[in-house]
Amino acid sequence: MSIRPLCPELAKKAREELNEDAKTIESDLRSIKDWLSKQPHLRARTDDQWLVAFLRGCKYSLERTKEKLDLYYSMRSLAPELFRLKASDPLFNEIMDLGTYVTLLKTATPDSPRIIIIRAGSYDPAKYNFLDIFSAASIIQRILIYEDDATIISGFKTIMDMEGVTLAHWLQITPSSMKKMAVLSQDAGPVRMKGTHYINTPPGFENIFGIIKNVLNEKNRNRLYVHNKNYEELYKHIPQEILPNEYGGNGGNIKEISEYWKAKVQEYSSWLEDDLKYGSDESKRVENQGRLRYCLGSRVHSDNWNLINL
Repeated sequence: MSIRPLCPELAKKAREELNEDAKTIESDLRSIKDWLSKQPHLRARTDDQWLVAFLRGCKYSLERTKEKLDLYYSMRSLAPELFRLKASDPLFNEIMDLGTYVTLLKTATPDSPRIIIIRAGSYDPAKYNFLDIFSAASIIQRILIYEDDATIISGFKTIMDMEGVTLAHWLQITPSSMKKMAVLSQDAGPVRMKGTHYINTPPGFENIFGIIKNVLNEKNRNRLYVHNKNYEELYKHIPQEILPNEYGGNGGNIKEISEYWKAKVQEYSSWLEDDLKYGSDESKRVENQGRLRYCLGSRVHSDNWNLINL
């Protein structure tokens, strides 16, 4: 069994909150690998460190872990637009240089959630598409799943900075793509969403906020916070000192953080290239079809939203 040892703080949280038991991890991994070997439609990673992330994300429920792995890899085939950008594409570095998706390097404590800032209005919608932004983010997220124990065990919080967002930005996000992104983030991935904090919200944001709430489950709807320009309220949830300099913190500037992640992705270039071969072939699916249709059908395949008020 090849799994990184956890720091004492994360090991304690994994035991108390995720039901982790060192005595059963090996047998749990064996069970998941055995199940994967019997799924002809799935092409999945089977290394211990990757699979234990999904076990932790499902609090060691084997059935939930199977469902999540199935949905995660099926999304690659059923929603390929969310994965369309490769780490080797020059566009990836361009997007990172925009500083639109910023994964902070510091956490408040060793067992605190990872913080991600999305600067939704920081790119030119005439030149870039939000699906490319999301695809670039998914590359970073894969590395976090594999490498960052704080993200897997403690989850993540998002700061959604809406400064500079225009109608042209909103029009790039269709109801269908919004639903697919929600399914991938909250249902398919093994990382727990611990809260989203909206700042610098534009006029008319209330209408968009209603749509966002509609695609989330109840737990995540209750973890949405709108601070607008009240940074002091934001700091009550996310310590100021770990934020980038641009947000009044001491966590380095956004350019430095982006350069770190560009180098990290380069370090993982072979791993990410290998990761492209994983996914699903839905024509070979022989079981659990009802579950998958429920997850995707009820949350993804409805384009009948009223767009007039967007």
